[in-house]
Order: sequence, then structure tokens, then C-alpha cells
Amino acid sequence: MPRTTVPDVTLTDPAAPVTATVTELTIGGMTCASCAARVEKKLNRMDGVTATVNYATEKARVEHAPEIGVDDLIATVVKTGYTAEEPPPPEPETLPDAGIDPASETDPELAPLRQRLTVTALLSAPVVLLAMVPALQFENWQWLSLTLAAPAVVWGGLPFHRAAWTNLRHGAATMDTLVSVGTLAAFGWSLWALFLGDAGMPGMRHGFDLTVDRSDASSSIYLEVAAGVVTFILLGRYLEARAKRKAGAALRALMELGAKDVAVLREGTEVRIPVAALRTGDLFVVRPGEKIATDGTVTEGASAVDASLLTGESLPLDVTEGATVTGGCVNVSGRLVVRATLVGADTRLARMAKLVEDAQNGKAEVQRLADRVSAVFVPVVILIALGTLVAWLLVTDDATAAFTAAVAVLIIACPCALGLATPTALMVGTGRGAQLGILIKGPEVLESTRRVDTVVLDKTGTVTTGRMRLAGVHVYGGKYGTDATDEVRLLRLAGALEHASEHPVARAVAAGAAERCGELPVPKTFENVPGLGVRGSVDGHLVLVGRAALLTAEGVDIPAGAAGPGAVHVAWDGVARGTLTVADTVKDTSAEAVARLRGLGLRPVLLTGDHRAVAEAVAAQVGIDEVIAEVLPEEKAEVVRRLQAEGRTVAMVGDGVNDAAALAVADLGLAMGTGTDAAIEASDLTLVRGDLRVAADAIRLSRRTLATIRGNLGWAFGYNLAALPLAAAGLLNPMIAGLAMALSSVFVVSNSLRLRRFA
Repeated sequence: MPRTTVPDVTLTDPAAPVTATVTELTIGGMTCASCAARVEKKLNRMDGVTATVNYATEKARVEHAPEIGVDDLIATVVKTGYTAEEPPPPEPETLPDAGIDPASETDPELAPLRQRLTVTALLSAPVVLLAMVPALQFENWQWLSLTLAAPAVVWGGLPFHRAAWTNLRHGAATMDTLVSVGTLAAFGWSLWALFLGDAGMPGMRHGFDLTVDRSDASSSIYLEVAAGVVTFILLGRYLEARAKRKAGAALRALMELGAKDVAVLREGTEVRIPVAALRTGDLFVVRPGEKIATDGTVTEGASAVDASLLTGESLPLDVTEGATVTGGCVNVSGRLVVRATLVGADTRLARMAKLVEDAQNGKAEVQRLADRVSAVFVPVVILIALGTLVAWLLVTDDATAAFTAAVAVLIIACPCALGLATPTALMVGTGRGAQLGILIKGPEVLESTRRVDTVVLDKTGTVTTGRMRLAGVHVYGGKYGTDATDEVRLLRLAGALEHASEHPVARAVAAGAAERCGELPVPKTFENVPGLGVRGSVDGHLVLVGRAALLTAEGVDIPAGAAGPGAVHVAWDGVARGTLTVADTVKDTSAEAVARLRGLGLRPVLLTGDHRAVAEAVAAQVGIDEVIAEVLPEEKAEVVRRLQAEGRTVAMVGDGVNDAAALAVADLGLAMGTGTDAAIEASDLTLVRGDLRVAADAIRLSRRTLATIRGNLGWAFGYNLAALPLAAAGLLNPMIAGLAMALSSVFVVSNSLRLRRFA
């Protein structure tokens, strides 16, 4: 089986020293949170090993020294009583139809459990009915109940008995121990009463009570308790497994987005090959309706690309030659030829899936508390059950009542809900985030979003597009006047000269001039003056376009007040003619995004290296009051530290290499997915779309997920705290206790599934 072990280093620094190895293992045989806690504890006892075991995903993430082999890790898990293996690399599959339930009845993982549940339920139903409805109790009915209950308890409950025996051999107790001991005790008591007591006598009648029934021990049988509890817990397991499959559906859909094969150009001929055989630099063809096989650059053709399944953005993106495209997106219209730039695990889609999976395998701090509780919970419950048995015998001298109360304690206290509270919410929350273009790196991020009160927004590329545009034209008075004709002439001459330059400001001027004036003349001569501007001959005029210093150096006077940030001066024939203003374009959605962030109780701050006047103009446009301008790239992290020193909890949103340090220093880092790898690696949340509104959605989703986790844990703890005293006091029939325990787990998972509707 291929290894999945990878060095624990960032994707952007291949030269980074390898200090640890990260291995992912699939753990088999876990049935509750205490199982996961046992495996985690055993792995962490190994020298140089740090492990996290997730019950919901049935995976272990292990950081270990390079000298510790994967076989050693697997051997440790096996010695603990469970199975372990490295998961095979996922193979590309087509995306399932939208109408197919990811936990459908044909799921091979659910089929054996469904079969066991169905048979057990059919056997148990008559047993429960006969016990609960005295009118149905015919002569010797108890022996029919025994005939039906025996296979239900022994075969139906076999997974619990087998796991309890395995744990016993390793000196441990888990939820399976509680279920196995409780059901076998009820079944064993019934056998004793039937064969050695009076319960087997013809004409015996049996009543049913929701609470503990005090009667003659030798004439009481608990076959309905044993069979019913097994059925209810199998039902809970089945519903839980279905819900867990649904919870992970978003991640599976993300991993299955890729195409299965691709048409590669070989010497001008299209050849169909598996996507796994695609290599960097290959040219491949994408026809309308096909998925783009991998990340690449368009070399031929134009089309619209649907990236909705990847980014959550419903509007198709127009792409032409030179545009970058992402694997997994769908080509909507024209034929494209794409050169592969990233393949395999390096693609954006693969990295997104890995981020989501890592987040789902993590644990929030609050879940670690639950794990510690569940690790000691089962032994404590067994002691409580023994104490209940002894106390009832001493107080009432009624063996039947004492036994019933003790069994109810064993059954009601299974800590399944504790183990499911965090991982199911994380699975659904991070999966829904992936669908919306929000990647949450880990559960600890959720805690940060709750505390954040200040959000620092990088200007360029975050609030603005990062693309310069021609914002204004000012023609000086005097010889040429200020009418529209002279503005056009100013733009034609300046635009013609700037069209020959590659500078971003020059391109903005040329584009704006062409848009307003149409076709531009071609310069006869052109010279670039580094750092100052350009000069050349256009339509018989010697034209200067650039900074004030360029015109001053050529002996051209500039009117007072004409200089300013973003000003491009234009002169020809030795006379200053006007000023063009170039500015970064504010994104259409930025003002709405800032309003949403304010609505979440966050104080927005605009951070930029631009001139203060430019920054304040942008801030006023989007509704930000606090501006920190003229900051060098290396000073951005220091600004974040200064805000933190003022007592603020800071979130930072950025997209560039110069934002990476600030993103890492911030209490919560949000990177725009359209930005650099360095920024994405340093962040806690990645926003796949370059839309600032998603930042507000990301914080809302994180807070909602955290609230769901806390609600789940509150229910799980509260349920056990309330149910245990009731059971010990004899107020719960063991069969009702089994149903309540099963429904508790189902409630927790169902509550987590509500996150699927987050919008």
C-alpha cells in the first residue's frame, strides 16, 4: 500500500528542515470516545510521538520522529486492541449525482450494520410486545420470548460483546463494556429465573413499568430489556453512521471534483490519458461541458468557467489566453487549450481538500476536556452501578429492584454523545465552509473567532482590486483652455506614450485613454526614465508623462497644488498641460463587506503602505474610520502587535507576501485565496474567492460551528448528569434507558447537521 507519510513543512519552503514526520492512520474497531482516548493515550506514550485520534473520522494524525517507523505506530495500535492502516491515496472519481444520498442504503459500509439491525429488530419486536402488553401473554409465552431474544442478544449484540472482551484483555473498559455487561446481565438473570426459578412455570404473567418494578426475583425476567437495549443501541449506531457519512459528504464531494481522464496534445494529436498520468508542462484540451483536469494557464481559446463547486461563486468567470484556471472547474462555453502548471497533490483542489481534512481531524480545546472525561467515565459508571446495586439491596432488600436499577445505570450512561459532540460539528462546519469557499485550518481557529473584536484589512488586493485605473483628468487653464476637446487631446498624447510602457500606472493611463478617445497614435520615439516616467515624440510634439521631478528636470514649471499622491503630470513642447489621477479600484463588494463585519461587532482598520490621502479616500468609500497608512511591509506585523498591546483581539485579512508575517502574528489570520501561497500558509482561514464579504461569512460560520460544539457538549454532559441519578433512583426502566442513550447520540449528530443549511 502506498505511503502517505509527508514531511511536516510548508508547501512554500521545500528547503525547510524536516523536524518531524506526519502520518495519517485509519483506525478500526473504535466504538466510542473512550476507545479513541485509549488509542491516543497509547500512541502519545511512545517517545517522540504526538497523536490526535478522532472518533468521528476514525483517523489518527501522528507526528513522530523520522526514526520511528509507521509499522511501529500500527503495532502499538494493534496491541491496544484495534486495527490500523495507512489509507490508500484517493482515486479520482466522478462527482455523484446531486440527488444521491451519501449515506444511501447501498453504501457498503452501512450494509452489514443495517442487516444486523433489521434482523435484531424483527426478533426483538415480539419479545418487547409480549412483555409490555399482558393481554398478549399466552401460555408459555416466556419460552417463545427466550427463543427470539437469544439470537438478538448474542448475535445482534456480538459487536458489543466482542469489543468488550477485547478491551477486557487489555485491561480497559469502554461503552461496549457497559452495553455488554448490562444486556448479558439481564439475559443471564432471565435464564436463571426461567430454568431455576418460577418464571418458567406455565401461566406466568409479566407486567411492564417505566420505573423499577419490585417483585419476586425468581419470577422476573428481563428478556425484553436485553433484546430491546441491543436493538435501540444498534439503531443509534446505524443512524449515527448515516449522519456521520452525511457530515463528511462535503469533503468527499470536494475530493471527487477532479476529472478522471484528460485529452493531452501529443505532437498536435489529442490522446486520452488518466489524470494521474498528467505532468507539469503538458498541454491538454478542455471542451465545453468538461472539467478542467488540473491547474494551468490558458494558451489558446476563450471561454467562461464555472467554479461554483470550488469557490461558492455562482457567476462564471471569463477566461482568455494567459488566464490561470483551476482543476475541478467546469468549462462552460468555448474550447480551451491549457498548459498544466500544478498536478497531483500540489493542485489548488488537492490542497483545499487536505486543509479541510486536517481541520476535521483536529480537536478543539473544549473537546479535549470531553475526551479526558470519557476516558475515566466508564470505570466510574461501573462503580456507580455496583454502588446502586448494593444500596438498593441494603435499603429495600429487593434483589429484583436492585438489579433493574443497576442495569439501567449501565445502559443510560454510555458516553457516545460526548465523543461525537465536537467532531461531527467540525465535519459539517468545515465541509459547508469548503462549499462556500471558506477553508478552516483547525478547530482552534473557532475559539479565536469568538474573541476577535478588531479586523485589520490590507488595502491592495483585499479592499481594492490591486489594479490601477484612470480616476481623473485635470487640464490646466491658459493657452489650451478647459473644454472637452482639450481633455481628449491631453489623453491622446499621454495615452499614446504610456501605451509603450509596461509600468502598471502607465497601463492604467493607456487603458483609460483608449476607452475615452478610441484608437491612440503611435509614438515616433519613446524613452523610459527609470523611477520618473517616460518621454517621447507623438504627433510632432515632445511629450513628458510622469512624476513632478521629471518635468522639473526638463525645466517645466508645474502649477502650485498640482502635485499629490497618484498624480501623473503631462507636458509637451515645454509647457505643463494637465494632471492625470491614477488610483487603485475599490472592489464593488468591499463596502458591503465592511458593513457586515461591523454587524458582527468588529472594528475595521485599514492598513496600507500607500499615501495617507489615498488610504483615507478608500476608507471613506467603504466606511472605515480608522486608517493606518504609509506602513512598510515589514512593519505590518508590528502594527498588529501594537493593536494587541492595546488590549484588542485582532483578525488580519490580507493576500500578499508582505502580509504573511502579520497574518501569522494576528489572533486570527484570513488570507484571500486569490493571493500568494505565503499568505495562505500563514493564515488560519483561507477565503477561496477574492471577495471580502466571505470574510464576514467565515467568521459567522466559525462562530456558529463553535456554538454548535458547545451546545452538543452541553447536551451530552447535561444528559448524563441528569440521567444517572434518575437511573440510580429506580426511575428508569433499562429498556427506556437504552432508547434514551441511543437518541442522545442521534440528537448530537442531527444538531451538527443543521450547519449544512448555513448560508
